[in-house]
Amino acid sequence: MSHSDRILDSHDARIYEIRTTAPGPSGSLPVQPEELREMSSGDLFGWTQNVGMGWDPKKLLGKQFLILSTHGGLRAPDGTPVALGFHTGHWEVNLLVEEAARAFSDEGGLPFAAYVSDPCDGRTNGTAGMLDSLPYRNDAATVLRRLIRSLPTGRGVLGVATCDKGLPAMLMALAGSPDLPSVLAPGGVTLLAEDAEDTAKVQTLSTRFAREEITLEYAADMGCRACGSPGGGCQFLGTAASSQVVAEALGLALPHSALSPSGAPIWRDMARRSALALMALEKAGRTTRKLLSEESLHNAMVLHAAFGGSTNLVLHLPAFAHAAGLPRPSVDDWTRINRLVPRLVDALPNGPRHFATVQVFLAGGVPEVMLHLRQLGLLKLDAQTVTGRTVGENLEWWEGSERRQRLREKLRDLDGINADDVILSPPRAHAAGLTSTVTFLRGNLAPEGALIKSTAIAPEVIDENGLFHHVGPARVFTREAAAINAIKKGTVQPGDVVVLIGIGPAIGMPETYQITSALKYMQGGERVALITDGRFSGVSTGACVGHVSPEAWAGGPISKLRDGDTVQVRIDTRGLEGSIDVLGIDEAEFAARVIHPDLAIDARVPTDTRLWSALQNASGGPWAGCVFDADRIIGLLELGLETERNRASGHGQTGAP
Repeated sequence: MSHSDRILDSHDARIYEIRTTAPGPSGSLPVQPEELREMSSGDLFGWTQNVGMGWDPKKLLGKQFLILSTHGGLRAPDGTPVALGFHTGHWEVNLLVEEAARAFSDEGGLPFAAYVSDPCDGRTNGTAGMLDSLPYRNDAATVLRRLIRSLPTGRGVLGVATCDKGLPAMLMALAGSPDLPSVLAPGGVTLLAEDAEDTAKVQTLSTRFAREEITLEYAADMGCRACGSPGGGCQFLGTAASSQVVAEALGLALPHSALSPSGAPIWRDMARRSALALMALEKAGRTTRKLLSEESLHNAMVLHAAFGGSTNLVLHLPAFAHAAGLPRPSVDDWTRINRLVPRLVDALPNGPRHFATVQVFLAGGVPEVMLHLRQLGLLKLDAQTVTGRTVGENLEWWEGSERRQRLREKLRDLDGINADDVILSPPRAHAAGLTSTVTFLRGNLAPEGALIKSTAIAPEVIDENGLFHHVGPARVFTREAAAINAIKKGTVQPGDVVVLIGIGPAIGMPETYQITSALKYMQGGERVALITDGRFSGVSTGACVGHVSPEAWAGGPISKLRDGDTVQVRIDTRGLEGSIDVLGIDEAEFAARVIHPDLAIDARVPTDTRLWSALQNASGGPWAGCVFDADRIIGLLELGLETERNRASGHGQTGAP
């Protein structure tokens, strides 16, 4: 039989075994006369659908709980792939959904499950797929909230998520459902692969091979073996891990749930306990509105700084606050927190010893870091959490818990690592020279601001006073592909300042990890600075300045740079201030320059992303979290319509801003 014949008809006799009727579910709905008279058709039909899916009619009266996850792919019962997901981060989370669902049903509840899968930023780096990455977050949060409202009989929501955009979207959805109790079950992390590179370094194989720094055989071997286990977020403290930490710090996840090893019994146990916590919250009438507060946002920012988290959380935390109806953290708030809080965690990619996220978990994770922060008086200990207890009460349990002691011993037994070397006391962190996390910059190239993960600058290029000072010629690129090709060919040299423009919010604000990782691993790359109006992966390291505002497409000064211009990058990693400036050019002459002649909109930018860009820009842009502020957007639309009506009627424009 030819291939085309098999497409038209398989000629398998079994396909004609067809019925038009079936017995249907047995039993009857447990409905009472008065109840039936008052029920909406939707509530009644919901019961019909429940038994139609096989649920026992006698168990329909239990409380209904919704489990939302970012699960992707299709696993066979033995774990082998039937259809691949986009990444390991969502490949196993359906196992957490199953554990939670069984916990709900064991307690007499009715579990429901729904899914909004998520992309992989690692998979889309350097491709057109990255143009959808950040906009996806808002879209997914909207769909997740719609799913929550589509189960009007639901009594609470358990979110299960892991990675760079799916987890922030889930947190936005939970925060935006304030009248229901909710719990976040972090999807965990993957294990280190034995005798292999981690999932951050492995992404630089192409660049290192192009620069003749590794062999083809080495690249093929390392590329195959980087994922130590088939599930969980990456092994480094990037955006995925940072978001898990922040979820726990917000009080929306159980103590010591962030960074759990995917697939392990302790990871499954967390899902069951998260379900129990949600049922307890519902019984006590404690909704998400009663959990999220300015105090919990403060704690989240403090833990982000203490861990050395991804700069992408500067986009995400304001989005969580906006969804919850709370004041959004400002640049001044971030600066104040980062000046107060020492970095205490030694993890990939920050160092100095570069422990993996699973090792941070065994060392005690979020609650262990909180013990040190409590001693420094930096936490809001009265903030409420999903345990029904305050942060302070949770820490009292953690400090003397068997769990804490046994996992610290496990880390020593498995890897020969002292937990106190992973999570440092404040005096040890100071002695080790661990710098604070985020520095916000100004200067004549960034009059509205820029930022850098200052803790990720190579220590050897920071002087004894904590100052990074770099002056060099600009190498201006208007395409990411051109920049990475120049690095691979060796035309970018130590001392240069790579300037990548035109990748800001106007085209979706893609991250540029292939650039930052290439600079990290190329010889002499620590002496190359990078500035861009785009953003970075949380695993990025080096003197990488992003979020430069105004962006090039808004006519920002960065758009006027040319090859050979002298650029200065100055960062005080202790005082957490600095600047990026063009030097040696008259101010008026520079201002009179037109934008770079090679700057052109990428034809691959989707219409969806253009709409996202306009809506988030109207809502305050990246510094406000790239959110959709409905009141602001509607107000601007109404003002525009009024202006158009007045123009059409001959009255001219009214007071447009």
